[in-house]
Amino acid sequence: MDNDKQPYVPEPAIGRLPWYLACISKMRADGVEYVSSTAISNQLNVDSSQIAKDLSYLNIKGKTRIGYDVRQLEEGLNDFLGFHRRHNAVMIGVGSLGRALITDSGLQRYGLNIVAGFDVDPAKVGTSIEGIPVCALGELASMKEKLKAEIAIIAVPANKAAEVARICTDAGIKALWNFTPFHIKASEDVTIQNTSIYAHLAVMYNRMKDKQA
Repeated sequence: MDNDKQPYVPEPAIGRLPWYLACISKMRADGVEYVSSTAISNQLNVDSSQIAKDLSYLNIKGKTRIGYDVRQLEEGLNDFLGFHRRHNAVMIGVGSLGRALITDSGLQRYGLNIVAGFDVDPAKVGTSIEGIPVCALGELASMKEKLKAEIAIIAVPANKAAEVARICTDAGIKALWNFTPFHIKASEDVTIQNTSIYAHLAVMYNRMKDKQA
């Protein structure tokens, strides 16, 4: 795959690629050298033709009767998804969720490097979480360049989400990963990923209800 010219990949396909990567990484760890889209399909709830189509967007092709080279496939997916590159981030809100995200070593394996936490609680400001300093939210603008942070992860009460998003964008943050139930909006030059745990809970509950009916 040409890393200088990233291919266009539809967002639904991008959302499936990390699932393929996790599956492939486990196979490589188990000593598998080649894998077919059918074998991946057997591990995931995705049709094999869909898997082949998604991988074709990245110019990753398997060999007839052999399949995909597992090591090359893993590297290609990692490169495209940006997991090999380091992305500095700040954690806005260091309550239970924020603290859990800071201490999640898995995020580091996927290229997300949380370099500082920010909060408005005086009891938390000036402390640290596994070596990551917690600073006053008002210091974000002055510290952003020093931290080389490009992403803000937002885990604050829903009624504070819009205000916090404005503070982050005013400080020059260009990407917001929002964990609040409030659907954040910002200018077009800011990338936003709204990840509501509660929305996923609602979907799960309703699917359970449908199956129990």
